[in-house]
Amino acid sequence: MIETAQAFGVDIGGSGIKAAPVNLEKGEFAEPRLKILTPEVSSPQAVGAIVRQQLEHFAVPDNVPVGVAFPAPVKPGQKLEWIANLDQSWVGVDITAALSEACGRPVVVVNDADAAGLAEQQFGAAKGQNGLVIATTLGTGIGTALIYNGVLIPNTELGHIELAKGKGDAEKYASSGVREREGLGYKKWAKRLTKYYGLMEKYFNPDLFVVGGGVSRQSDKFLPYLDIKTPIVPAKLRNEAGIVGAAYYASTK
Repeated sequence: MIETAQAFGVDIGGSGIKAAPVNLEKGEFAEPRLKILTPEVSSPQAVGAIVRQQLEHFAVPDNVPVGVAFPAPVKPGQKLEWIANLDQSWVGVDITAALSEACGRPVVVVNDADAAGLAEQQFGAAKGQNGLVIATTLGTGIGTALIYNGVLIPNTELGHIELAKGKGDAEKYASSGVREREGLGYKKWAKRLTKYYGLMEKYFNPDLFVVGGGVSRQSDKFLPYLDIKTPIVPAKLRNEAGIVGAAYYASTK
């Protein structure tokens, strides 16, 4: 592994598993990432084998911290209770133990939205921000990370908050995936986002919202139309955030 990297990050998603050595002084990849498609049967054994392959590809030394961003709530030492975007064979599995065994070395696992939020807090749009930051990822669903004075409050699932007036689960109404499926224009979508972020604002009184996910590249098309009081800014690390955040998290453990 290249000398400018202090940690290694992996981001496990429903469509791809991405990994790279990370320069924690700059908060960026030390080498170009390696992406491998997620297996159709994304069992712990199949996913673990890919993560091991990525570690071997970059020749990651045994003393380098390895962090894995995972698309589910993560509680060390406890078995997974539910999962949406990977094979259901993960249910009942201790994620950290399974991936550590597959890789033949200890790894640290963190929820993927939490990893992205940490990356933005340490290196990106929320760097230096005191108080409560709510980082959101707008994609197929809505991922959330709460960070208070630099401390992560893990495993929040605020994309599933119930909207008023029969709108139901927020991510089924206001995610980027819903925008694409329903062919919504950005201004019309912004009205839905206003309902979501307005409710989050009412419940949590945050000091800053950070908006990540691939759609954040087009933030100028919808953020100006959100009618909320709290400052809201696009993420800076975008699709690198999961890997960088997982690597950073592992370095703190």
